[in-house]
Parts: sequence; C-alpha cells; structure tokens
Amino acid sequence: GPGWNRPQDGIYPLSQKDAEGHEYDGAAHRYVMRVEKGQMPPAAAFWSLTLYDENFFFVPNPINRYDLAQRDKLITNPDGSVDLYIQTDSPGKDKETNWLPAPKGKFALVMRMYGPKATPPTIVDGSWTPPPVKRGAARYSVDHQSPCKARCANADAVARGARGGRAGLDQDTA
Repeated sequence: GPGWNRPQDGIYPLSQKDAEGHEYDGAAHRYVMRVEKGQMPPAAAFWSLTLYDENFFFVPNPINRYDLAQRDKLITNPDGSVDLYIQTDSPGKDKETNWLPAPKGKFALVMRMYGPKATPPTIVDGSWTPPPVKRGAARYSVDHQSPCKARCANADAVARGARGGRAGLDQDTA
C-alpha cells in the first residue's frame, strides 16, 4: 500500500468546503474555525491544521506559516474557546498567533491527528468531529469591490449565454 498510518495511529480529515458547503476562496472570504472550550482535537501524540492551495502545495505567505498546531501557544478567548483565523490578510497583530494565511484563491484544509484517543470523545468512533469552518467578513465590503467586478460580471454573463446555462459547475464534485 501507500504507507498510510492505521486509524489508531493517525487520522487526516480533509476539508474543501466551509460550513455552508461552499468551496474555500481566500480571494472572496475570511474564515474562522472556533474550537469550543475543552474541545481541542483529542490526539494523544499531537494535532495540526495545515492549509494547501488547490493543487495541494503549501502557500507562500509573509509569516512563513503553513499550519497551526498543538505546539503553538494559541490565544484563548475569554470564554475559553479558540478562534483560528484562515484568511489572506492578517486578522490584526493581536490575533496573528491564531492566523493560518490563505491564498487569494481556492484552498483546502487537512487536520492531522496522531494517536487519536481511543475513548470518547474521539474521531475514531465519530463522537468528536472537527469544528466547522465558517465564513467571516467578506474580503470586500459593498463599498470596496473588486476592480474587475463589472468586467468580470459581463464576462460571466457572456460565458453563461455561450453555454446556455449557469457559469461554473452545477453539482458538488467532492
């Protein structure tokens, strides 16, 4: 075989869509994964959350960070939860410790859990699942839209007409 670990040694949940079922897009959105108090990934060895571009390569970024992990001294919210910021731009100096830089385009997330705990809550039996990744604020507000918005909208309308339908894929491909 390909040399993968057995489930009791390592599990690697892959996420290509946000909590609403939309593909991740760092050009259009900011994302947050909130880990509630006491709900960090239950791994005896360690866990990490790694971001890859649409071709599953690391994304060059200004802080040379490619994952967030158990080893990091993550900032905790007053209620004990931890917000992981997954976005192109810095969430602000006070939150950069919890920032996983995203590309200006499509990306995927992989959580690595080494030595997943055998007793509940555990990912092994589904009694623990990775927290949802939710869209935060859009990268562009209504007042500040992409400079090519009109041009792109026109090109999209032309493409729809040429294909006789909606632009893009109509069904889930994952």
